[in-house]
Amino acid sequence: MKRIISLIAVIALSAAVISCDKKDLSEPQPVQLEVNAHTISGQWQLKEWNGEELAEGTYVYLDIVRNDKTFTMYQNMDSFIDVPHVLTGSYFLYTDEELGAIIRGNYDHDGGEWAHRYAIKSLTEKEMLWVATDDPSFTQQFIRVDNIPVAE
Repeated sequence: MKRIISLIAVIALSAAVISCDKKDLSEPQPVQLEVNAHTISGQWQLKEWNGEELAEGTYVYLDIVRNDKTFTMYQNMDSFIDVPHVLTGSYFLYTDEELGAIIRGNYDHDGGEWAHRYAIKSLTEKEMLWVATDDPSFTQQFIRVDNIPVAE
């Protein structure tokens, strides 16, 4: 009888050990935020364009303002390296049933619409991924920054 009780105890203990989840020692995944004017507002730096880091010395910064849904872009991709090209405009957010949150925009001073509309595929407190709705290979990965150094 003692053998049967011991055997049952060993089986129960084994089952308990096997059923326990192993602790996941990897870093927890960042929390995905709901896309809205509040959560995307702030200052962002373009980290990757189409999966590649920007060439050394080039930059794109976005300052997104939630209250009036405007943006200011500082970039030197089409100007002299030391002189930022400053673009301003407004943006619009809407939801597409298939693609999710979409951002599109217009430049001020008769600059027209952005070249693409973007699905915001990932948004955390620190990173944001835009994917062009008309060309999924066209991606932009932004990281949140505390300030825009060329805006001063």
